[in-house]
Amino acid sequence: MEQISPGRRELIADRLLGIAEFSHAHWFFGNLYEALVKIPHRVAASEASPELPRSPFGAGSPGRYYAPIAPINAPAAVAALVAGWKHSNSRVWLIIAALGSTTGAAATVYLLRSINPKLFFSPQPLSEMRRRPLLTRWYRIHALRLAASAVALVAIHRARTIRLTSRG
Repeated sequence: MEQISPGRRELIADRLLGIAEFSHAHWFFGNLYEALVKIPHRVAASEASPELPRSPFGAGSPGRYYAPIAPINAPAAVAALVAGWKHSNSRVWLIIAALGSTTGAAATVYLLRSINPKLFFSPQPLSEMRRRPLLTRWYRIHALRLAASAVALVAIHRARTIRLTSRG
């Protein structure tokens, strides 16, 4: 098996960090907007219709904005950690970025599998009594996801800055 040269490994790590930074900025600011304007309240209360079924990519759902980019968040951060492991000055930040990213991804998977189907994709909106506890749980998990994405974004930016300044 052919070895990757140190220069090539650094280039790969730098490119992966660029992808990770872009995707995490998209994820963080999208999640922040979603929480501030209470998108979950709107989607959970929306009525289904033959023209606009309640679906992950239906009208008002943020799924269509996250689907193209969000799946690369954690893989890009973890791959940047692997590729940049030998760069000791940025290693701690790469570890923090990968941990933040995977924590946010795990929280997202939990929401997508456990909360979102009940809350957003039932044929009809839930009663207020059934909706309220699900929304409360959704916002708590979302806060964790938002914090994890912020940590990952800051760590990725810090790792990129260290790597760029260490080259002189």
